[in-house]
Amino acid sequence: MPIKIQKELPAKAILESENIFVMDEDRAISQDIRPLQILILNLMPIKEDTETQILRALSNTPLQVDCSFLMMKSHQSKNTSQSHLNKFYTFFDDIKTQKYDGMIITGAPVECMDYDKVNYWDELCEIMEWSKTHVTSTLHICWAAQAGLYYHFGIQKYDRAEKLTGVFTHEILKKKVPLVRSMDDFVNCPHSRNTEVRLEDVLKHPELEVLAKSDEAGVLLVLNEYGSGSQVFIQGHPEYDRMTLGNEYHRDVAKGLNPALPKNYFTDNNPFSRPILCWRNFSNTLYANWLNFYVYQNTPYELSNNFDWVI
Repeated sequence: MPIKIQKELPAKAILESENIFVMDEDRAISQDIRPLQILILNLMPIKEDTETQILRALSNTPLQVDCSFLMMKSHQSKNTSQSHLNKFYTFFDDIKTQKYDGMIITGAPVECMDYDKVNYWDELCEIMEWSKTHVTSTLHICWAAQAGLYYHFGIQKYDRAEKLTGVFTHEILKKKVPLVRSMDDFVNCPHSRNTEVRLEDVLKHPELEVLAKSDEAGVLLVLNEYGSGSQVFIQGHPEYDRMTLGNEYHRDVAKGLNPALPKNYFTDNNPFSRPILCWRNFSNTLYANWLNFYVYQNTPYELSNNFDWVI
């Protein structure tokens, strides 16, 4: 699938080196195709890494995808250069009159804080409310999944006794739902979080559908509105690279935090070994199914600001 991105975005060179088809603006203009407009609200601290991970995850369908990046006006990023943000990102006020085929809200390292103590919580609530009328389908990742389930459905998150970190196996519960179509009975997914949304709380909402869960890691995939898919919640990180969990572990070791070793990740539990990549097929299938069945199949051809969306 060609991903259309800005010509000088650093992720472009990385993806091309991996033999992923990336299309810049010049080539896209020459094609008489309307690409899917995907808005990515990147809340992660090292934004360049997340850009590459998300774009890689979106790269495995025949659809053309035009990705743009959104940042919070109410939060100052400390780990990404201002020049990068100025060049590749925009604020909500600049795009809130537009409509999008799809939206991705990433995780964020604020999970141990109460929602209303997060300095951009009010702005995020405004964006999540806006997404109900301006986006065909919104995909929420990790902390954003917890925040979305809380904002839209009042489902609380809970502190875990210890951090959940590692790669865990999850059972696919409803094979006929398009989001998990063609997946195996069990799939692997990385987790890295100190909080959780619990299965019993999600099951109290008949308008929500749990599609995958793990005895150890809990709920993984939740879909809204009896499968309509205008809201998708992933309480994990299928977009993570092979080394992401390892980099987090060694970062925390360097900080003297004495972190737990990620489970089911390092070969022979050796933190200096090369981890086995065992979740890429799940990630590729998940994002391809989301783009095809919940974005492309449901979005209007004309993204007119006057179009009355029913979500």
